Amino acid sequence: MYNADAMKRYKSSQIRELAEILKNDGAISVPTDTVYGVCARMDSEKAQEHLRDVKNRPLTKAFPLMCADAEQIRTIAYTDENSEKLIRAFMPGPVTLILKKREEVPAYVNGGMETVAVRMATDRQLYELIKETGSPLYMTSANQSGEATCTSLDEIEKACPLLDGMLEGETQFGKASTIIDCTKELPVILREGPVNMEDIKKALKEEEHA
Repeated sequence: MYNADAMKRYKSSQIRELAEILKNDGAISVPTDTVYGVCARMDSEKAQEHLRDVKNRPLTKAFPLMCADAEQIRTIAYTDENSEKLIRAFMPGPVTLILKKREEVPAYVNGGMETVAVRMATDRQLYELIKETGSPLYMTSANQSGEATCTSLDEIEKACPLLDGMLEGETQFGKASTIIDCTKELPVILREGPVNMEDIKKALKEEEHA
């Protein structure tokens, strides 16, 4: 039986419709290469507030950002030699880089902190969604803050009833991304995921001898 109250699910051919939701300060769920995520556009404080309501996330926790490509990352954060090496080696992929925020990025984006956590679009549909929206996206795991990450669209619909839509699709790793702090002299792992320290050391070394 059709449930009129069911949350609308969109196919990958409906990216433009999903982008319209985001442009109007909505929040949607999307599959990424790691886990299911929920997102909203970065360039709207109202959209961020809505995403916080969706997740019941405290103001003290800033959202990671997902960019379309390396060029867009550089518009919101400063990169150095090491972070550029990691971008080339692992992005797009299951890594989040902590970078120094550019001064022109509004303080509300990351709670006034000096750094931002950045990922790169992990597939074509996320790339197109970000480009169509015209802004990097706040991207965080699909769940209520502090609870386990949802592993299906049915779980997301139940856990996050305030969402404005869901993009159908599968995740790959089923494990959260590796978080790498690139603000130190040498990159440091803050949370280990699919990429480990050996992978990072190898990437930095190979780049030196390339």
